[in-house]
Amino acid sequence: MSFESYCQTVARNFEALGALEDVLAQAADIWVEALRNGNKVIFCGNGGSAADSQHLAAELVGRYILERESLPSIALTVDSSALTAIANDYGYEQVFARQLSGLGKAGDVFVGITTSGNSGNILAAVKVARKMGIKVMGFTGKSGGQLAEACDLCIKVPSDKTNHIQEMHIAVGHYLCGVTENRLGSLN
Repeated sequence: MSFESYCQTVARNFEALGALEDVLAQAADIWVEALRNGNKVIFCGNGGSAADSQHLAAELVGRYILERESLPSIALTVDSSALTAIANDYGYEQVFARQLSGLGKAGDVFVGITTSGNSGNILAAVKVARKMGIKVMGFTGKSGGQLAEACDLCIKVPSDKTNHIQEMHIAVGHYLCGVTENRLGSLN
């Protein structure tokens, strides 16, 4: 595959993202409402999605574009001691669920990022979120996997290829960070 061909695929994928405008508006409303009410956005994912989780949490806590007060957000992927202790003591499937049970509260938003929509550790965290009154949002590929059925809102990007799903996830996340900080910037 040539680089030009790769870029054409990326361009088609990003053009198709336009069909998600209504879903993204709903997602922004969920984030803004939670943050406006003193709650936080909690991210998690595995591999590249773990990096996306950390990246998006940092955009909210630091800043995306606007100079503003910090917005409360955390990625459950950053505490290596918690991750390894929980994986050792409870199993890898519980690494996010156990952290969420200690760090989350009703009114927060949990964002599980998984290209397949079938990551066991994210699905386990969804169960905890539901019990705690935490809104559940998913970023997945076009099938949505099991996560799509478990979410309050699932953002299914239009690809089934991991690399292209991840490209679109970070674009979607950046868009949501921008909308969120634009809407909340005047509150700080």
